[in-house]
Amino acid sequence: MKKKLKKFEEIIKEKKLIDASLEILQWDLETTAPKKGKELIADVFGYLSMKSYNLMTSEEFIKLVEKLSEKKEKLNDIQRKEIEDITEEIEKMKKIPPKEYEEYSKLVARSQGVWEEAKNKNDFNLFKDDLKKIFEYNIKFAKYQMKDEKNIYDVLLNEYEKGMDSEKLDKFFKSLREEIVPLLKKVKESKVKNDFEFLSKKVDIETQRRFNRYLASYLGFDFDRGVLAESEHPFTMNIDKNDVRMTTKFIEDQPFSSIFSVIHESGHGIYEQQIGDDLQGTILASGGSMGIHESQSRFYENILGRSLAFWEGIYKNGIENFPALKEIDINELYRGVNKVEPSLIRTEADELTYSLHIMVRYEIEKGIINGELDIDKLPEIWNKKMEEYLGVVPETDSEGVLQDVHWAGGMIGYFPSYALGSVYAAQIYHKMKEDMDVDQLLRDGKMDRIKGWLRDRIHVYGKLRGTAELIKEITGEDLEPKYYIDYLKEKYSKIYNLD
Repeated sequence: MKKKLKKFEEIIKEKKLIDASLEILQWDLETTAPKKGKELIADVFGYLSMKSYNLMTSEEFIKLVEKLSEKKEKLNDIQRKEIEDITEEIEKMKKIPPKEYEEYSKLVARSQGVWEEAKNKNDFNLFKDDLKKIFEYNIKFAKYQMKDEKNIYDVLLNEYEKGMDSEKLDKFFKSLREEIVPLLKKVKESKVKNDFEFLSKKVDIETQRRFNRYLASYLGFDFDRGVLAESEHPFTMNIDKNDVRMTTKFIEDQPFSSIFSVIHESGHGIYEQQIGDDLQGTILASGGSMGIHESQSRFYENILGRSLAFWEGIYKNGIENFPALKEIDINELYRGVNKVEPSLIRTEADELTYSLHIMVRYEIEKGIINGELDIDKLPEIWNKKMEEYLGVVPETDSEGVLQDVHWAGGMIGYFPSYALGSVYAAQIYHKMKEDMDVDQLLRDGKMDRIKGWLRDRIHVYGKLRGTAELIKEITGEDLEPKYYIDYLKEKYSKIYNLD
């Protein structure tokens, strides 16, 4: 048994080294790689992806995992969970023909550069063919995996949120829509001032860089084990808990865009940096489902970062690092960063309308997967749904269908995780407030207490525990949207003086 476990650990180590190499390539693609060098990187991406594929589907490894699985009662919790997860991964990979796996790996590596060019040139047609191929591959791969799922899209949803399906999501989004849309109507009819000039006042990029680095550190992100760089679309990457990489995008006349982007990504980054040491070297040493991961970023960005108490705590040091704050009254700042106004860009959306942006994407990708929507007409479909849900219509592809990188990276089924994350975050916050005075901790700048609470209840477990199990253990309940709805109602009723 010891020999088998040692061999298993050796193969897993090799897999993790390959995966780390792929992550570093991905980082390079999205940050500093020259345009003409991206084709070679895509080829290397395909080559390394096949190394991982061949390793996981080798007869030697499959037999080894089967032998260990037969003796699960002799394994500890971590080993048992690793064997369960790797068995599931093997089963998925075995069903995908090697050539298709390699071609798809190259496609998504190359397509992200194509997407960026299309976005910069405001031309969906440049990206359309690649997008069709990405959806075709995802449909094909999902068909290979189908078991008890009711439709193909459910297979893809399970890649990011295990146990989730479109039937549950339809009910979930319906409950949000029934509450958020009427609340949004009341907010729009409110006579409360909704014009905050400071939100679009120019702040030089170097000042923004300095303040955002300070901000991430203040929140608890460890720069000895992480970096903050720039990319077209902000993201966080976990190569290892000691190498966590975040990006943001700086816009001179939208300084709060990068501020909240960095707060959001810091939530992801802190989660990864706090994974338990006992999980290092295993496949469990990263954050859990995308829903729980987004709960951490949404928690930091909105529940903490858009609270008055947070800005009261950071105001003195914030002014030193960000002189433009001197001219802003703190209560005005609080109202400004919580301004409700339907917008075109998801990442710039206010907290109240954000889930409506997710509904647009959810309905579109579900429609494409189910053969109900035509990718050729995607800009038109996108614009129609934006008008229906948010009352705004993009004038360009760049601020419409091309604004997100997710589909270019093959992440079909990911978007619902954002909305689920917001709900998980509110549910977690409700419990946290029972355990400590969160507002006072924020005023006192004691971010370490909040960070420690999240570490002990969520972060240390990595992928060892499922999201449903974690949420039930922390809150005593399953996923419950009412906490999110109540949170939004209470917050925005006060800000906009609603009855």
